Amino acid sequence: MDGKTKALCVTYGLISAGALVATWSQNLAFMSQPDNGGLMGFVQAAGANAAARSIGLDLGFFCLAAFVWMVVEARRLKIRFVGVYLLLSCVIAVSVMFPLFLIARELRLSSRT
Repeated sequence: MDGKTKALCVTYGLISAGALVATWSQNLAFMSQPDNGGLMGFVQAAGANAAARSIGLDLGFFCLAAFVWMVVEARRLKIRFVGVYLLLSCVIAVSVMFPLFLIARELRLSSRT
C-alpha cells in the first residue's frame, strides 16, 4: 500500500471514529432523557419540524444512493460482507460505516495493483 492510500485510509478511519462519537453521544443523550418514548420517540423527535424532516429525507435519499453504490462496488471489486456494512449503517450510523466501507474498498484496490 502506498503512502497516498494509507493517508486516505487514515482519513476515512478518523471520519468514522468522529462520526461514531458524534452520533452516539447524541443517541445516548436522547436515551437518557426521561420518558423519551424509546425507538418510536426517537423517530418522532427526528421528524419534529420541517427542518428535521428535510435533513432526515436528505440523509435517507443519500443512504439509498450510497447503499446501491456500495453493493455495485462490492460486487465489482469482490468485497465481502457488504450486507454487514448496510445493516450496521442502519443500526450504528451510515456516517460510521460508509467510511469503513471506503477503507475496505481502498485496501481491495491497493491489493489489485
